[in-house]
Amino acid sequence: YRKMPVWRKLQQVGELSDMVRQLAMNDIRRRYPQAGERELKLRLASRWIEPELMLKAFGWDVEKEGY
Repeated sequence: YRKMPVWRKLQQVGELSDMVRQLAMNDIRRRYPQAGERELKLRLASRWIEPELMLKAFGWDVEKEGY
């Protein structure tokens, strides 16, 4: 791993981030099968963005709607 070029390490980090995001989205789709695309994206974002910012930026109340 030490000998790996920096660009490759960054590529792997990006791939792992994409995988985590996809796993989270799969979980959300399983929990909320009737959710529309916007709701799915808001629920995904709410897993990483603070509740206060979600409410302010998107009108999504995590306390009311959930993650």
